[in-house]
Amino acid sequence: MVVPAENFQSIASAAVNLVQSSPDTWQSALLSNLLIFVVGLPILVTGLSVSGIASAFLLGTLTWRAFGPSGFLLVATYFIIGTAATKVKMAQKEAQGVAEKRKGRRGPSSVIGSSAAGCVCAFLMINKVGGQTFAQLWRLGFVASFCTKLGDTVSSEIGKGYGRITYLVTTFKVVPRGTEGAVSLEGTFAGLLAAIALAFVGYLLGDVTAPEAIVCAIASQIANVSESFIGAVFQGKEGFRWLNNDVVNVINISIGSILAMLMQQLLLGH
Repeated sequence: MVVPAENFQSIASAAVNLVQSSPDTWQSALLSNLLIFVVGLPILVTGLSVSGIASAFLLGTLTWRAFGPSGFLLVATYFIIGTAATKVKMAQKEAQGVAEKRKGRRGPSSVIGSSAAGCVCAFLMINKVGGQTFAQLWRLGFVASFCTKLGDTVSSEIGKGYGRITYLVTTFKVVPRGTEGAVSLEGTFAGLLAAIALAFVGYLLGDVTAPEAIVCAIASQIANVSESFIGAVFQGKEGFRWLNNDVVNVINISIGSILAMLMQQLLLGH
């Protein structure tokens, strides 16, 4: 059966109008996300497993519905930089036994663990919790959570690839690369730059103000130091076998997100 050209035009016009809906609806978020995922699939498969892509699709739809295109672009920037850092010196990391599984292609647990705090902020935004007064607070928490996670990912991956000396954060004892709670100057500096870069992207997209971008960068670094302490003191220890990387990720980004929101209230006065 041949569909008349005018029917295609009307469908295309309806799709464009739906994508351009303001404010965003679940339908517009779903369609916009679907179109971007289809176009960006070659990039997605380099950093995510099939189930990871499915989880990321849900995250993308939720993000678009809550924060619009700017929120989606922020998460996309996080994904691209984080994936690139994970691929750095992959052969060397695999030989040393410190590489991420599946050549760095993340699964659903990693996607969820990395975005849990951001998802909470998105749900709070969608349901208008606190009204317009708290809307910017949820947006700030969202940006800070991904700045925290990107800083953590980049510092870890660059540290494993280029860190000449790695120290245990609790004792500053020299330990092998990939040790839980270990840090290096190279990795720490790279993580700081990554967090600042994503906070700046958030500022350019209009998600946060310049002072709030600075707050995001600072909160992310405090959270990542805290995460290193948690890894060194508790992870893998007797009685804390449940404290795997995904759980630590949730704790880490939650600290970064909550800390940024507290700093906004206490330091910026709004």
